[in-house]
Amino acid sequence: MNSLAQAIRFAAAALVAGAAAFAADAVRAEERAPCTEDAMLVFDASGSMAGNGWGYGSENPTAVTRIERVRSALGKILPRVTRLRRVGLITYGPGPYQKCNVQLDLRPTANAAAPILATVNGLVPGGQTPMSEAVAQAAEVLEHRAKPGVIVLLTDGEETCGGKPCALGKKLHAQSPGLTVHVIGLRVEGGLSWTGENSIVDTQCLAEQTGGLYTKVDTEDELIAALEKALGCPMLTQDVEGR
Repeated sequence: MNSLAQAIRFAAAALVAGAAAFAADAVRAEERAPCTEDAMLVFDASGSMAGNGWGYGSENPTAVTRIERVRSALGKILPRVTRLRRVGLITYGPGPYQKCNVQLDLRPTANAAAPILATVNGLVPGGQTPMSEAVAQAAEVLEHRAKPGVIVLLTDGEETCGGKPCALGKKLHAQSPGLTVHVIGLRVEGGLSWTGENSIVDTQCLAEQTGGLYTKVDTEDELIAALEKALGCPMLTQDVEGR
């Protein structure tokens, strides 16, 4: 084989290898794409979050409050997550006494750890638990009918403002199959909410109807892991931390 033929052969091989690498990169990019969807954190700051203990019956007058435990977990996870995903915040609970208060604090924003933590750290638990309305508002902020998105609902109790979490899940799935709602349940024991079996089943249904996860947590480490799974982008996080 003369040198010209060898050069052509090597060039062809290089082109094939380059095409294969490009295709592999495209597949990896496609696999990672869902991790970059905008997300809304829906934060329970109702009156019950001033209590302590992770499970029903575990309350201790000298223990750290649930809201402080969640603040601590968010402080550890949000700086990593928000480097890779735009995150916003809706809080529910604080406001006029015993009212169903929902507040949009931040639309999805890049590098949102600082403003989210500043807001959460300043909350004084109070009010009722309008979780359905809070999730519905988060979906609207995410423009859920037009594009995919992720909602992460943190709650330590049941809906107390007349909303129907399971019915909301079915509605959101019908309107926007690209929207996922994950639910992280605090103060859960033995698979049952401290407020009763029906409430936990209804809240779990909200997650299941939208293809999300329902996770109960009993420790701060479990809460951090649940937040990482719901909000994080594992492959991208590993790449960034490895640089």
